[in-house]
Formats: sequence, C-alpha cells, structure tokens
Amino acid sequence: MRAVVLNDHGGPEVLTIQEVDDPVPGPDQILVDVAHTALNRADTLQRQGAYPDPRGLAIEIPGLEYAGVVSALGEGVTEWAVGDRVMGIETGGCYAEKVVTHARQALPIPNNIELADAAAIAEVFLTAWDALVVQGGLTSGRWALVHAGASGVGTAAIQIAKAIGARIAVTCSAGKMDACRELGADLVIERSPSDWLAALKAEIPAGVDTVLDVVGGEESDRNLHAVAVDGTIVQVGLMGGGKAPITMGLLLMKRITWIGTTLRSRPIERKLDLCQRFIAEMLPLFEHGAMRPVIDSRFAFDDIADAHRHMESNASIGKILIDL
Repeated sequence: MRAVVLNDHGGPEVLTIQEVDDPVPGPDQILVDVAHTALNRADTLQRQGAYPDPRGLAIEIPGLEYAGVVSALGEGVTEWAVGDRVMGIETGGCYAEKVVTHARQALPIPNNIELADAAAIAEVFLTAWDALVVQGGLTSGRWALVHAGASGVGTAAIQIAKAIGARIAVTCSAGKMDACRELGADLVIERSPSDWLAALKAEIPAGVDTVLDVVGGEESDRNLHAVAVDGTIVQVGLMGGGKAPITMGLLLMKRITWIGTTLRSRPIERKLDLCQRFIAEMLPLFEHGAMRPVIDSRFAFDDIADAHRHMESNASIGKILIDL
C-alpha cells in the first residue's frame, strides 16, 4: 500500500509517500480500505518531531483519523461485515491506503453522511464532546467557552453545545467570526488583539461553566478569570505555548477544576468505552441533521504537503481533508 512515512522530521517537505507492507488485522480488529483522511494539529507537531506516535513503531506513519470501507475481519469480529462504511480515530497510521483498528473503536458512518465527508467527524467531534460534556460537565442551560472557535474542534464544539441545549461563547480571529455565528455560537469574540476577557465578562458576569482550551499560553490566566465558581477548564491543546504565569489563588477561591487531556495516549479500554458511548449518544444527532461535518478544503493524497502548509497558514475554517 502507499503511505506517508516520516523518515525525518521538519517542514512539510518531509512528508514522503512510499510503498509499505499492508497491515494485517489481528483478533478483534478490522482492516479498513481508507478512502479519506484528515489533518489535525497533532499531525503537524508529529511531523516536526514534537508529538511522536506513543507506540514507537519501526515505520512512522502519521494520521489520526480515517473514513473508508471494511475489507477484512480479524478473528472474533462479529459486529462488522466486509463492505461496511466506517470512520474513526487511531493512534497513528491513517495517512495510508489501509489501516487496522479495533472493531469496537470504529464508528458507523451515518446514512445521511457521504463517505467523502465522514473523515471530518471522528477526531474533532469525539475530542469536543469528551472535553465539553464527558469531562467538562456541560449540560443544557450552562455556558461554555471555546477558543479557536473556527477550528475543527471549535466548529464541532459549537454544534455539540447547541444540540444539547447549552450556550456557547467562542473566541476566534476577526475573519472567522461570521462562520462561528452561522454555526450557532451565542457569543463570538475576536481573540486577538481585542480584550476578549472583558467582552466576555460584560456579557456573562458570573463566568462560564466549562472552558475548552486548545491554546494555553497566555490564555491560561484569562481562563481562570473567565470560568465561573465551581467551573471546569479542560485543556486539550497548547497551540499558544506550554508555559505561562497564572493567578494560582483563583483555583482555590473559585474551586476550579482544571483537567489536562488527550485522546491519543489513553489506554485502549478507555478509547473503546468512549467510542461506544459516542455511537449511542452523538451519532443519532448526525442522522437527525442537528450536527454536520464542517469542511474547509480537500487535497489529493499526493498533495498532502500542501495541505499541511494550508493548515499552518491558520486560514482554514473546519476540517482539511485528504482524498486517497
């Protein structure tokens, strides 16, 4: 099969497509013929050598999500059949024509979603739902704050919040504010250079109940001021840096819960539980039209380096897809 192999780390030019052996499904696994994959910020970090695949495989193939068709079943698999449409997340290996995944980690593609669009769902909707609802405790009537509201995770978060009856404020760059409003965000604030914290507090004086932050850095202290008493901050990324001065006393005075989380490094048992719960609770919302994938652009597999350059330009709204 053809796959992107990282023989070195650095700029987009290190993304080399070459022939490698096809993976073989083991017990409880399925083999998927990948039709589409998608970019995530973690992919650009892995390419740079800053976020390696925790499995430490001899051949490093990046890519965290896929959409395709089941082509083979491992021993003991009964819930899938060859030809089924599936999408899902993996620890790596999705920048390839074939990928092996645990049968209970794969997600059925909703009937009203095209295979070509399905690769825009799994990673960002799982991440946003896990951060806001499962860990962040967001429920109907409560307020969420999400940074990078026009990102893949951000556009998913807006839809999830509205689907469960919550209210959501987002920060984003000026050119992306209308896109966030169109998705249903209740309050859209320019993140920089404007003072988003003052604008937020003017509208929501008591603060928000849940913060989903992919930025970190200087936003960390503002998050502590923005969150309500007994509120929760869920840290899912550090695009703005991993170190920053913060007002530690606010953690105590406001009884704030601050959670750090990633999907990639979780034990397989926890991933399987999360995916099965997502199937039950979230996938019906796609079937009913309450949520949809948000797609910025598509690139051919051979143009994957250009797709990385596009992501790093910070111009995208929603997901960048790769068509194999």
